[in-house]
Amino acid sequence: MPELPEVETVRAGLVPHVEGARVVSVDVRRASCVRLMAGGADEFTGRLVGATIVTAVRRGKFLWMPLTYQADAHAGFNTPTDALSAHLGMSGQFRVHRGADIPAPHPHCRTRLVVERDGERWVIDFLDQRTFGYLHVEDLVATGDGGPGGHGSSLPALPVSVAHIGRDALDPMLDVAGAVASWRRGRRGIKQVVLDQGLVSGVGNIYADEALWLAQIHPERPAEAMSRAQAQSLLAAASDVMGRALEVGGTSFDSLYVNVNGESGYFARGLEAYGRAGEPCSRCGALLRRATVGGRATHWCAACQRRWAPRGGRAR
Repeated sequence: MPELPEVETVRAGLVPHVEGARVVSVDVRRASCVRLMAGGADEFTGRLVGATIVTAVRRGKFLWMPLTYQADAHAGFNTPTDALSAHLGMSGQFRVHRGADIPAPHPHCRTRLVVERDGERWVIDFLDQRTFGYLHVEDLVATGDGGPGGHGSSLPALPVSVAHIGRDALDPMLDVAGAVASWRRGRRGIKQVVLDQGLVSGVGNIYADEALWLAQIHPERPAEAMSRAQAQSLLAAASDVMGRALEVGGTSFDSLYVNVNGESGYFARGLEAYGRAGEPCSRCGALLRRATVGGRATHWCAACQRRWAPRGGRAR
């Protein structure tokens, strides 16, 4: 599933194509793509056609586009109250087609938008091979802390479906002390805590493994056994690995994740732990391990990331 670097790459790729563009028409090609809309495709289309997309915004792994509506030719634009929200699921992609030769919808195209700006029209397709992704138009609500809802906009609002999602590790508005404290509570293994999007968002399975490897912390170490310094180190590691992944367009293992122009990310070439079970650790040379932790495939170095044990016990 795309994580923060992949979603941010998509967001940044969308901005020049959606910013200030008015939605002219909507073609919902698979009803399940708009399954969160109570009124189905008709409601989705009705709330979207005629709207102007302000920009593209992201918090953690969540992406949305604030919408404004122009009442008449002289009214101007109001503050956005709605948003087109998108969740990429396992294989969701936005593809933009501009110019004279716009192709017929791809077999995996679930929704096609035709947009217009300055007299030019183009197409934005939402493709989703595995169909776990979705689009929906929903209300915007005020942020709890009064800060911007997400990266890409100063508007202090975010979609209802994202209101419970914490700020991400790259967000300058993140309460670092609060995040560190939240990562040290409870008996859950630290990897499960890191994956909790309500605490600090954006980190998924791949970058959790990478951050834990970088911070030299075992994925099953209980959160309550983390020192403040370890939690701070882990948060810094998460920021570091996601920042580096963002620089190269995220992580792509196949054609299911691409940017709006169809290009893949290249961070997979720099992964230190995820997907490398049985290979030597680049730090110490011990073979990396793989196990299922909390239902997720997990990779770590048993030599560098020693398992925690209570006093008098034995780490292994």
